[in-house]
Amino acid sequence: MPALIPTRQTQAIPRRAAMLLPWFAAALLAACADTPPPDFQPLDFGYLTKLRLTVAAIEVDDSWTPKPVADGIHVEALAPVQPIDALRKMAQQRLIPAGIDGHAVFVIDDASLLRSGGRFVGNLQVHLDISSGDGTKTGYAEARVSRTRTIVDDSADATRVALYELVKQMMADMNVEFEFQIRRSLRDYLQGGTETAPPPAPVQQQDLNAAPAGTPPPPAPQDLTPSAAPPAAPPPPPPQ
Repeated sequence: MPALIPTRQTQAIPRRAAMLLPWFAAALLAACADTPPPDFQPLDFGYLTKLRLTVAAIEVDDSWTPKPVADGIHVEALAPVQPIDALRKMAQQRLIPAGIDGHAVFVIDDASLLRSGGRFVGNLQVHLDISSGDGTKTGYAEARVSRTRTIVDDSADATRVALYELVKQMMADMNVEFEFQIRRSLRDYLQGGTETAPPPAPVQQQDLNAAPAGTPPPPAPQDLTPSAAPPAAPPPPPPQ
């Protein structure tokens, strides 16, 4: 049986495919390059209610540093927005000195992000000390929140996205909890903190039988009493 000799047409197909391979590779790389990176917006708390304290100055103590743990590893550095930076910004944007004496210290006690097993674990804890002009501590409030997030993708981009969302959610929780604790424990140091809610507006009473607003008043009732008879005509003069 004679050997099969490749024709020019059968040889041209593999050659044409080989010529197209670089084009396909370039298109694939371009598609990957066109994929926008995740958009990690800075966390901002300036739109929230300002907490005006009756002190002359407010200090932020952000000297907290991660400490070794037995059941996980610290991953704060992998987060696009680190918890300690978010807590510092919350204090700077929400705590306002509005007094003439004394001072307050906002202390960050915990701002950790841990990878433990198949999840990320976040813990935030802060406290606020109030001192009088002579340094005597006169007020204290504390707030803490925790959250976890299951790891579903171990890639670098997915890790950054997961940690960003975890910090964002924890800061939403912290803003609510921090304000609650301030209003509960440091009410006397809040400008306007002892004000009571205004009483409800009085209920306007309306006669249900009255005519609707805008209806012209009814005409005055007519006097149905018969009017007096007109005086009689004088008698005719006597004939001449």
